[in-house]
Amino acid sequence: MKILVLADVEDKALWDYYSPDKVEGIDLIISCGDLHHTYLEYLVTMTNIDILYVHGNHDTRYEKQPPEGCINIEDQVYIYKGLRILGLGGSYRYKPGTCMYTEKEMAARIRRLLPEIRMKNGFDILVTHAPAAGYGDMEDLPHRGFLCFNALLEKFHPKYMLHGHVHASYQSGSFRRMLKHPSGTTIINCYDKFVLEIDESEFPRPGKTGSALFDIYTAVVNFRKPKWMRE
Repeated sequence: MKILVLADVEDKALWDYYSPDKVEGIDLIISCGDLHHTYLEYLVTMTNIDILYVHGNHDTRYEKQPPEGCINIEDQVYIYKGLRILGLGGSYRYKPGTCMYTEKEMAARIRRLLPEIRMKNGFDILVTHAPAAGYGDMEDLPHRGFLCFNALLEKFHPKYMLHGHVHASYQSGSFRRMLKHPSGTTIINCYDKFVLEIDESEFPRPGKTGSALFDIYTAVVNFRKPKWMRE
């Protein structure tokens, strides 16, 4: 599966100078936040590729104008063709407003998700806006990473964590696109755009998560679909 991941800046090659060859072979698009709703709407219309998104700290406008045709995956484990994707957008709270959280508030969001995560036997990709503390974050409060993300990675060991928020220009030469977490998770800063290719062996096939309850549920839902829609 080939995933185009976007964050923080609207890429001119995909917007001003779009052509179909620029998304050739792409199966899914994921936004890690801070992208104008019209940019995502344009891409989902032109590409006819599913777009999943979380909120960045500047995406307060989504409350009134969410990107139409795109799928909000905040606070859930979204299943895409067997791939389990957990969405936790927003940044560290540095002023009053929405789409920002204290460490305690983000940890509470994670706790509320634990029953769903366990029911689906974990997740394969964590999609956030902010980084994990100590892995691509910065010392200033607005760009601080969350400690609770580290605990989440250590507990469930997903293959990948995708985030944005920390622009390449902010780190003046020290920007690192990919980092390895002690949990085994590969952390990727998807500022601007990044193409992630995942082999089918890296995630369970539909109905093969190892969670008996969820696998039965998936099989029943899949059986009820028309034959052409079944995975």
